Amino acid sequence: MKTYTICGSMKFGKEMQEIAYDLETKKGYNVLQCVYNITNTEPNEEERNNLASAQYKRIDMSDGIYVVNIDGYIGTSTSAEIDYARKTGKEIRYHREISDRNC
Repeated sequence: MKTYTICGSMKFGKEMQEIAYDLETKKGYNVLQCVYNITNTEPNEEERNNLASAQYKRIDMSDGIYVVNIDGYIGTSTSAEIDYARKTGKEIRYHREISDRNC
């Protein structure tokens, strides 16, 4: 069973939860998910750093990342996570296939 870390914009938090469920139930993957900010409070710098560190640790523990790029959107943080996954030799899968893998 492969393990993937979900990466994507928090504006798609609900969709990422649904996608993670489908990946586990229909594909048989083990999915590591980020912490969802259900209250939509703006984290301070320390909290953002803690969240980023936790996400990179999840990527380290995974076979790869699963990028949720709804409507083709990939934000700054997700781009950095893709770069990190690429540099550490992780598999990168996209929810919506894109033509330019260098995004």
